[in-house]
Amino acid sequence: MDAADQFVEKAERDASPERFPQSRATNTHKKGDAHEQIERTLTASTSSTSSSSSSSDASVAERDAAISRLPTQRDEQGNLERHATALSRIQTQKSQHSATVGATLKSRTSRIASRKPLPNFGAGKPFPPPLPEREEYVVEFDGVDDPLHAQNWPFRKKIITAAILGFTTLTSAFGSSIFSAATRVVAREYHVGTTVGVLGTSLYVLGFATGPIFWAPLSELKGRRLPLVVASFGFSIFNIAVATGKDLQTILICRFWAGFFGACPLTCVAAVFSDMFNNRTRGIAVTVFSATVFTGPMLAPFIGGFIIMNTMWQWTEYLVSLMGFTAFFLNLFFLSESYPPEILVAKASDLRRRTKNWGIHAKQEEIEIDFRELLEKNFSRPIRMLISEPIVLLLSVYMAFIYGLLYLFLTAYPLVFQGVHHMNPGVGGLPFFGMILGQLSAAGFIFLRQPSYQKKLAANNDVPVPEWRLPEIIIGGACFAVGIFWFGWTGYKADIHWIVPTLSGLLIGFGLLSIFLQALNYLVDAYLMFAASAIAANTFLRSLCGAAFPLFAQQMFNGMGIQWASTLLGCIAIALVPVPVWFYYRGAAIREKSAFAPTGKAR
Repeated sequence: MDAADQFVEKAERDASPERFPQSRATNTHKKGDAHEQIERTLTASTSSTSSSSSSSDASVAERDAAISRLPTQRDEQGNLERHATALSRIQTQKSQHSATVGATLKSRTSRIASRKPLPNFGAGKPFPPPLPEREEYVVEFDGVDDPLHAQNWPFRKKIITAAILGFTTLTSAFGSSIFSAATRVVAREYHVGTTVGVLGTSLYVLGFATGPIFWAPLSELKGRRLPLVVASFGFSIFNIAVATGKDLQTILICRFWAGFFGACPLTCVAAVFSDMFNNRTRGIAVTVFSATVFTGPMLAPFIGGFIIMNTMWQWTEYLVSLMGFTAFFLNLFFLSESYPPEILVAKASDLRRRTKNWGIHAKQEEIEIDFRELLEKNFSRPIRMLISEPIVLLLSVYMAFIYGLLYLFLTAYPLVFQGVHHMNPGVGGLPFFGMILGQLSAAGFIFLRQPSYQKKLAANNDVPVPEWRLPEIIIGGACFAVGIFWFGWTGYKADIHWIVPTLSGLLIGFGLLSIFLQALNYLVDAYLMFAASAIAANTFLRSLCGAAFPLFAQQMFNGMGIQWASTLLGCIAIALVPVPVWFYYRGAAIREKSAFAPTGKAR
């Protein structure tokens, strides 16, 4: 773990010491290391700090300031104490923020600027003195019940926001698979093979892999609303470009960029739910979000099938663009900013205009972008964790396999229901509802498990034990493997009724969502302040598999036969079932040796 990683870890321990064991050494900085000042979202006016006597002294003080440990609420006697709700919110925001863009004031830009002489102030004026009591000019939330904070929004507003974002996410996921219904038509129209036609789906999913590299830092710098509005508009435009493309290369390139913009809701919506809901209700909200992510690709094939039966294939893309523009207008006019630091930026801007006091500002406005730091947070560290952390590597391989099969089934289902049972493209897409029902049943199962999880959490002083997430993964893994065997050995010949392979989707869908959702939660609980990096590594690997699997699906099922191709996939699924079992018994010991997990020892 390098100095930057160690500092992020220390920041999290300072913000929420009760969540971390005291055995791990935290004093790992060398003398002279530059400190980073992580943004704060406190809930009352903080005590002020003395200003420096000159502008250069102020600059040095800003660069060398350690993380503020100022209290978050003032009592009647003037003493300062820390409020548990405020601390929880600060910790959540810091872990999100520091793992994507950081909050250092010592950016590459400021280092370059520090070597240059200051320009004259102008018009013969001397430099003004520094602001007195600078901390008093930093806006904060007005207590833990401040209505500006997203967690204090009315319940009705939260539901409306969740519905808008659920539709936005569903649209993005829907667009990933609807093109699969038109693959053969597009291949015939442009005189290419089916595999080349499948690139329309693969490149879209590849956009899912690359998009978060841009959207995640932007959402931490400029808030959630701006990326979602921009991405919804770009997504809609590129889907229109796919429909109106004059040649195949234009169609494929625009499909990639549609996926790139479509990755924004997958990246930002869960963060909005994190902003709106506290630790006890966030799990339920994220479960609903995950259900939209995985039901979207399953809803699209039968709709696309009926479209290509009755009109031009281009209407599959026009439909997605119409949904995208609907999401764009909903986000533009009805979506409020939920990211607390950006809410404070808007509050500071309003106060500056109304008071004419231009020194008022939010901590978020002090951040300077460092592209080297962006690469470190969003590319270098996730790759290092993927290589060096067994938990990240094995769970990412498991989830990549699951995610790849999600898109592989877009090819496998038509081979069974259109090829073997001779259904038309529209009716042949309806068996996907078996998988959708399986996913919904998994969401219900996780809902039912929440009360017991909350009891264990309360008994453990609200400190989560990552291994509590694993039983659902183990059960889901077994169901997923059985479902694949069931699908293959009941779907390869016409004399077995079509409902039998359709029902296999119940187990496949149940296993898919159970594994995926709880594995993500396990990564978050296991790595806490480095969770964003762990998930970034996971997202990159699984999106690559989601892009690659459809490319060989046709050849594998045609060459090996439906039953034996499914047997191969089922055997791999069985081989991966012991992964969560191993972590259930040995996960704590593995994390003790980790350079990134909070229970490990400092290296």
